[in-house]
Amino acid sequence: MTASEQVSKHINGLGGWRSKTLAQLRNLIRHAAPELVEEWKWNTPVWSHNGNVVAAGAFQDHVKINFFKGAALADPQHLFNAGLDAKGSRAIDIHEGDHLNEAAFKALLAAAIALNGGKTARRASTTRKRR
Repeated sequence: MTASEQVSKHINGLGGWRSKTLAQLRNLIRHAAPELVEEWKWNTPVWSHNGNVVAAGAFQDHVKINFFKGAALADPQHLFNAGLDAKGSRAIDIHEGDHLNEAAFKALLAAAIALNGGKTARRASTTRKRR
């Protein structure tokens, strides 16, 4: 079973609002950052590019989006509401009925990818040498 198939199986097996929320997050991540690789690690969906970027987990009363290097990211819209004391990571906990600011989430995602060297590496690979 591929990682993508495992993620789909996991999402479909949850049912209810957590399944719907995790599916929406997955679609948002896929559209906002198609360069990310979807993986299945630690029994949870993980998206990576030059290292782990973000993971999403479903818990009994919330869905958690964990940014592996979130402590190093600016969060002007104050999306991070969990793991604020952690040295490196930061998380967003979404409870039933919560609304995620998608534009702010996309900005955090782009910043996390850039922090992992994603944009720098892509830009460098398309730069022409001067003669």
